[in-house]
Amino acid sequence: MTTRLVHTRQELRGALANRSGEIGVVMTMGALHAGHRELIKVARRRCEVIVVTVFLNPLQFAPSEDLSRYPKTLESDVALCAEENVDLVFAPDVEEVYPAGEPQVRVHAGPLGDVLEGASRPGHFDGVLTVVAKLLHLTSPDVAYFGQKDAQQLLLISRMASDLNFPVEVVAVPTVRDDDGLALSSRNMYLDGESRRAALALSRALTAGAAQEAAGAEAVRRAARDVLDAEPGVRTDYLALVETSTLAEVPDGTTGPALLAVAARVGTTRLIDNVIVTLGGS
Repeated sequence: MTTRLVHTRQELRGALANRSGEIGVVMTMGALHAGHRELIKVARRRCEVIVVTVFLNPLQFAPSEDLSRYPKTLESDVALCAEENVDLVFAPDVEEVYPAGEPQVRVHAGPLGDVLEGASRPGHFDGVLTVVAKLLHLTSPDVAYFGQKDAQQLLLISRMASDLNFPVEVVAVPTVRDDDGLALSSRNMYLDGESRRAALALSRALTAGAAQEAAGAEAVRRAARDVLDAEPGVRTDYLALVETSTLAEVPDGTTGPALLAVAARVGTTRLIDNVIVTLGGS
């Protein structure tokens, strides 16, 4: 199978015109890694046609964020896709996606977009949902695959598809980690040896918190916080234990599943991670 690279909406329509069977899409900003590879593998188990989008979306970056230095590795991205028998890579430029400039009409994330990542990055999820909506319209998939590492993004995309009747199934794929526990992210390439060592505190904190799930919400928070506080190379943005569908902080005494989420800066690199815990479980 030859992986086809297209850059325009017209090329994309032509490439998809005669395809049969279920279409699966994996949306990325490029700098593909083993986490993206896993998304593609999961999609391939079900779908006859796999589309990977590679688009660095300016709408989801604030002026102070790392848009200009975000890694751009299209050649190696296409090579990875070819290794995984991806049918089509859609890599448009900004003018192709936003031909009239920044869109005046956007998808608003609502209250779920104002907490956690949304509180730290105002407007971020409006930018995410707007481009995801556009790419869903352009690629017309039956199934869209997103990683659990971006748990709030996954929740919001699922809600958008449900609330606005997008004819697509959103599938969550578990977080892929390196052997040392660090969640895979394109931003990991910013980390040098010392900062990478410090970054391991995020996954260690989640593991420590999850180990206390039977003891309740406050024990989970305390165990995770202790790990983060003990690592001087980490500046915690937030550590939250929230309900999985509303993202509301869970009080002590809550039982059942909850999302333990963390965001922190390691040097100049901002990282996120999360894990599902079962409060009150044995």
